[in-house]
Amino acid sequence: MAETGTTAPRQSPVRTALAGLIGNVLEWFDFAVYGYFSTAITAQFFPDSDPTVGLLKTFFLYALGFFARPVGSIVLGKVGDRIGRRALLTLSIALMGGATLAMGLLPTHEQIGVAAPVLLGVLRLIQGFSLGGEFTGSMVYTTELASPLMRGLVSSSTAAGTTLGFILGSGASLLILGILPKADADDWGWRIPFVASVLFCVAGWVLRKGIHEPEQGQKAAQLRAPVLQSLIADWRPMVQTFGIVGMTNAAYYLVFTFAVERRKALPGSEVVAFQLVNTLSLFVVLFAKVLGGWVSDRVGRRRMMLVLTVATMAAIYIALPHMLSGTPSEFMLGQCLMGVPLGMALGLQGAMVVEIFPLRTRITSMSFAYSVTLALAGGLAPFAATWLIGIFGNPMLPAYYIMLYGVIGLALMWPMKETNARSLDD
Repeated sequence: MAETGTTAPRQSPVRTALAGLIGNVLEWFDFAVYGYFSTAITAQFFPDSDPTVGLLKTFFLYALGFFARPVGSIVLGKVGDRIGRRALLTLSIALMGGATLAMGLLPTHEQIGVAAPVLLGVLRLIQGFSLGGEFTGSMVYTTELASPLMRGLVSSSTAAGTTLGFILGSGASLLILGILPKADADDWGWRIPFVASVLFCVAGWVLRKGIHEPEQGQKAAQLRAPVLQSLIADWRPMVQTFGIVGMTNAAYYLVFTFAVERRKALPGSEVVAFQLVNTLSLFVVLFAKVLGGWVSDRVGRRRMMLVLTVATMAAIYIALPHMLSGTPSEFMLGQCLMGVPLGMALGLQGAMVVEIFPLRTRITSMSFAYSVTLALAGGLAPFAATWLIGIFGNPMLPAYYIMLYGVIGLALMWPMKETNARSLDD
């Protein structure tokens, strides 16, 4: 049963931030490891494919996890809106932890034939399903429990958790590649991070078991609003969500998944060097996310997003050539150039998106909109970039792909009003 706001002691902002952070560390640690070891996974589960075709298949499964998110957002969103935010966060981290552990133990194509890639796809679906409720559920949870003057900063913990997951995933990949011979890393070393991630699952479950239920969560549970009618009624904030988060997420996966894996896959590439600079660049993103949330509490989230969208569109045109053909130091320069505006935007988006949705089915509607956007933008970005360069041979096409999302985002955000002062009880 949910704790009442009158009997439960006030939960500290640090506890709230940690509760939002820990699940996303686990979720995005897995997504990062899968992306960074995609070449090895291709060889294990698609051994007969042409290298480019095999990589496309692997990135397709990467995208498949994102396309399961809308389903998870509806199912798990109902849990968050009708039972409670705490119940949702506990369930989602258990689902993700189990699927990630199973992926680390999954037999290869050589051992069980075509069942191997099929099971890999099923596990990606389960992970995407859980992520459909986890990421947005934690954004709602941290924003609702935060003071109105600190929503951006406290909510940025959710975004920070994703980057910490990426940093740990990149660091784990770097450690495996640095310690093991490449043949062993490709054969079985890639499994180690997946199996070890069960530690995040246990820590997250223990941390979340005793967290408080926000008053807004209790009110939403009492309302029990119908899902379909709410989704239809919330069409405007759902479209606005695409404008707010589409470009930044597409650019993030292009920069910190596709570009890294493409450089590592080139013959004679300095694999460890590129993985190292990628890990270092993610620390820049981590700092920028917290900074973005903090600054948005003071100057306004809509105003900041408009500026940061333009900055990202300009930065991708300059940074992409450095990442696709530069030295490791030039590669890092390109990532950092993108990482600052991307990180600041991602840090403030959690609070901004929560603030535009009404209370009655906030998690369900917001999670569905966010999940569909990430499936179309973030999930497809590595696949689309690989396809565009492979078909047309122009390495700048992925930059134009990102700019297109930026133009759409500017058009959708320009008519919006500022969100900072909105009440979350409406």
